Amino acid sequence: MPANYIASCGCTPGSENYPTAAMNQMAYGSSNSYGPACGTCFKLTLLNTFLSDPPFYPPKENSVVVKVTDLCPNGGSGWCSGNPSKPNPAGQYLNFDLVYPSKAISSNFFPSNASYYGYTDFGVWNISYQSVSCQEWAGYKDASALGSVTSLGSGACCPDNPTGSPNDTCPSYSDQNGIPPDTHTSDARSLLITPYPYWSPLFVATAGLVALLSHGI
Repeated sequence: MPANYIASCGCTPGSENYPTAAMNQMAYGSSNSYGPACGTCFKLTLLNTFLSDPPFYPPKENSVVVKVTDLCPNGGSGWCSGNPSKPNPAGQYLNFDLVYPSKAISSNFFPSNASYYGYTDFGVWNISYQSVSCQEWAGYKDASALGSVTSLGSGACCPDNPTGSPNDTCPSYSDQNGIPPDTHTSDARSLLITPYPYWSPLFVATAGLVALLSHGI
């Protein structure tokens, strides 16, 4: 994803200066525009590789907190194809598609063993994930990275720190099941620090389960 890109949720271009990800359609909650996953934040931890033989287990478990800003459509049999009736090719129902390479994430975030495998980029990882408050996201204190683009009107929804309440969480655009909260960026925006109840959009569990992490190669 290029710098300052406006993805499906309509989050501000500044959000891409920090770690962001797309989520597969089932968990994202919409087939178009914004969904309940928009603006949510997750801590992703690398566990092992999926495609290498044998699997690669990193010497330490690298983690990153990402904000969901985009949809990874459910098409064909790709990594984002998991749905209630079948998993993706890795046997998982959930996929995060990490925006990477990115100046927001260290170039050595993904460990490797080139001398053994003959390459450095495994491309796809099994991970553990946990929904967390977006106060833990690196972009949370940057007002330019929060909210959604005003010019997109009703086609954008990107809460600063959604909690699951209809007042601060996006409905499904494709299901037309509600009016989204007003998340458009304002110069008068202030950061409100509030307690965070752990929750999960749709099929996303809060912690402990395994998902798949893919990224641009």
